[in-house]
Amino acid sequence: MKITCDREKLLSAFQTAAMVAPARSPKPILQNVKLEVSSERVVLMSTDLEMGVRIEVEGIEVQTPGDVLLPVGRFGSILRESTDQKLHIEGDPQGLRVTTDRSDFKLPGANPDEFPSMVSFEEEKYHKVGAGLFKELIRRTMFATDTESSRYALGGVLLEMEAQRIIAVGTDGRRLAKMEGAAESVGGHLTGYTMTIVPTRSMQLIDRALTDPAAEVTVVARPNDVLIKSPTSRIFSRLVEGRFPRWRDVIPVRQDAVRIDIMVGPLYSAVRQAAIVADEESRGIDFTFGEGKLVLAGATADVGQSRVELPIPYDGSPIAVSLDHRFVADFLKVLDPQKVFNVEVVDEESAALFTTDDGYSYVVMPLARDRR
Repeated sequence: MKITCDREKLLSAFQTAAMVAPARSPKPILQNVKLEVSSERVVLMSTDLEMGVRIEVEGIEVQTPGDVLLPVGRFGSILRESTDQKLHIEGDPQGLRVTTDRSDFKLPGANPDEFPSMVSFEEEKYHKVGAGLFKELIRRTMFATDTESSRYALGGVLLEMEAQRIIAVGTDGRRLAKMEGAAESVGGHLTGYTMTIVPTRSMQLIDRALTDPAAEVTVVARPNDVLIKSPTSRIFSRLVEGRFPRWRDVIPVRQDAVRIDIMVGPLYSAVRQAAIVADEESRGIDFTFGEGKLVLAGATADVGQSRVELPIPYDGSPIAVSLDHRFVADFLKVLDPQKVFNVEVVDEESAALFTTDDGYSYVVMPLARDRR
């Protein structure tokens, strides 16, 4: 195998593939990224047997086709530390050589034929989703999952695929994020009552691998895994076992709630200011809506107090609720600062509901007022 490549393009694809390779493994061969070179395409592949990725790399000149294993640590360091635009790579099972105009590296090799093969993508039933929408589904729900919870099913994002839409849901039991958008079922592909819970780590990989927001993504949900295909990448992931909470029961439908429109940017700034006096033990910020303003107040013993005002279009009687400032900030920072969203509040004992006009809902459970 012999190629000449654009270093930055190879680095970007390699770093995505390296996300999958385990730092430690009883199978040392998995600590490599496989480089497959043919006359038609150049592909990077990695797996930890729970998930895997294939990424096509641009900017490669092929002199001799072949396969080679790239050790994640050493080869990744060469790509990062080199300042040359072009790299020349030669390899066989005995070793790997990387040269530039000013450097020369030789690394030990391994047999690429021993590297596990990836799951093939030959499904006739699938969903078609815009890559930009799919990335938004991930960004707006992934942060609400709980990878440390003993309730294992909370460690991933639930995907529900219907005839004309896709829904993503993430929760840690204290807040819940749901995003939905248009999607097309092909061949009758539906998730139905199947628990398609994709691990948070796999969602991070998918988000990074989808580099073209204008592209179309193919999604296949199977009983034990999910397959994702874009024009330049293929991803497979095992699913999280267990049952996801009945999320529809969590999103409140209330007639007595007060609904207020607020712009993201100003509120995000106010939340960050009010949180200056908060700490790990005192995360609650009092949100008081009324009389044409939102007042955010925080207090922590031995730290201090904060009070921040924000004009809002609500002149009714004050309604106060204590919320974890981190949960509110997580919602705000995945939205455009100029976007206007709706907040729905009832009283200090009821959940706050945040919604946008593009299919995004976010529920935050209140804190007891004495936890301020």
